[in-house]
Amino acid sequence: MSANQQARHLDAAADRTMSGSQVRGVATLPLLEYTIGEALQRAVQRWPEREALVSVHQGIRLSYAQFGARVDEIAAALLALGLSPGDRVGVWACNCVEWTLAQFATAKAGLIQVNINPAYRLSEVEYTLNKVGVKVLIAAESYRSSDYVGMIEALAPEIADSTAGMLDAARLPTLKTVIKIGGAPRAGWLRFDDLPQLARPVQVAKLLALQPSLHARQAINIQFTSGTTGSPKGATLSHRNILNNGYFVGASMDLREGDRLCIPVPLYHCFGMVMGNLACITRGATMIYPAPTFDALATLKAIESERCTGLHGVPTMFIAQVEHPEFKSFDLSSLRNGVMAGAPCPEEVMRKLIAHMNLRDITIAYGMTETSPVSFQSSPSSPLDRRVSTVGRVQPHLECKVIDSDGKVVAHGERGELCTRGYSVMLGYWNDAEKTAEAIDADGYMHTGDLATIDAEGYCAIVGRIKDLVIRGGENIYPREIEEFLFKHPLIEDAQVVGVPDEKYGEEVCVWVKLRAGATMSEAQLREFCRERIAHYKVPRYVRFVEEFPMTVTGKIQKFMIRDAMTREIASTSQPMYRSQG
Repeated sequence: MSANQQARHLDAAADRTMSGSQVRGVATLPLLEYTIGEALQRAVQRWPEREALVSVHQGIRLSYAQFGARVDEIAAALLALGLSPGDRVGVWACNCVEWTLAQFATAKAGLIQVNINPAYRLSEVEYTLNKVGVKVLIAAESYRSSDYVGMIEALAPEIADSTAGMLDAARLPTLKTVIKIGGAPRAGWLRFDDLPQLARPVQVAKLLALQPSLHARQAINIQFTSGTTGSPKGATLSHRNILNNGYFVGASMDLREGDRLCIPVPLYHCFGMVMGNLACITRGATMIYPAPTFDALATLKAIESERCTGLHGVPTMFIAQVEHPEFKSFDLSSLRNGVMAGAPCPEEVMRKLIAHMNLRDITIAYGMTETSPVSFQSSPSSPLDRRVSTVGRVQPHLECKVIDSDGKVVAHGERGELCTRGYSVMLGYWNDAEKTAEAIDADGYMHTGDLATIDAEGYCAIVGRIKDLVIRGGENIYPREIEEFLFKHPLIEDAQVVGVPDEKYGEEVCVWVKLRAGATMSEAQLREFCRERIAHYKVPRYVRFVEEFPMTVTGKIQKFMIRDAMTREIASTSQPMYRSQG
């Protein structure tokens, strides 16, 4: 069956015979029951001379044979550092070849890669490293205003006097080795480029001997999701979780052998590393990175110069490209497909992408980190109105349902909470059995917290959120996490965060702040408190200082009233009260 036939088959064959709003994906294509390391080895054997990875901004091109060899070197080097299967390796960098080498090398060595958001600041990275016990950290030297090395040394000044593998840092007790991507040598740091020198024959032999003991259901990746009760939770994913999801996302979007997929979305997120990287290596396509982070012009240049056939992104990324002043000067005729996810897509935008970017087969996908991530996806054969108004049909081997507050499946077209069960559901939240039990019920269903409907043809529409979630440009932001952070300020008595509509990002962060009696604070002071401590996209764009919050008679704060008041106020003025930088 060709890739095109597979895509159409997967869309058409979703089992919609179940009662009410409950659907099951087709199971005719078998699940991949092997590890990511084996998947890469199969790709190397099948397409050794084909380009596996092109990093445009780094000027690096690797064939599948070259990529596989470098992955093996890095994997053997990690074992030489004293790591054993199950140990955690943090990766803190923007999109680059080194990030992807680490992704596959950790998998090959049976290690658990911990994705660290490049936008994180001191408090966030300290929490992340300690929460899961990261033993080795691979970090970029810096990017724009983020001094990654400086931040780590601020947390662990002992690095300067340490030896690789023997770091003893008071604030980061499990961290033993730090590895720097790029730049000049620095005391206490290993250089990523020097790792292959550690891959001596004994380590290479150890890596080879290790392979039979690894299996598909082992944990291989931890991704942090913002927590509804403050601290982020580490969603723990297996080879089986993410390898299959990448494979079936690729099948649903009609990703073919020899395709060239432009990946401007972040690798630290499932969108990049699963729907991008793993989709490519399971289907013989080329991974192409136009820039360290999203840049509309760099993406357009990469599409043209590399003759990309596919393009991933959130709606704001596509809009930024179509509206770029130089857009019409680029030849984008090579494009055919891709995935848009992270936020709803207006029909007008979709029509522009098809007409002006040649993305005639672009698909829409829906999911969450805890489900590896995709549960629903449209097909190139889906009617345009369905590709815009819904998130498509259920993915293969998954079972989804919409339930009411009593847990009963609702009728077609009725709204309720969307739940997902199947291979894609995470192993759990790292070292947090209580939160895992709250998210995954006794029958194995992941409760998404999203309000949805499923029609008689199996198309799902996301109509709202149960969880108080803000989605800004594809980034999931939980208000409680920001509120908990602001509570640390000695002048703040209370803070309530909501999302408000925004034309560019879909939603923006707004905070109402109640100060302690007699205290004063300016918006600039609040911004300064946030800067360098939380990621830039979490910094509230809108700020109001208030005496009281709207409440019910029982004392419960009515966030919807805050949101409604701010929406009206924003609509009535062209000048926002406060805007973060970034």
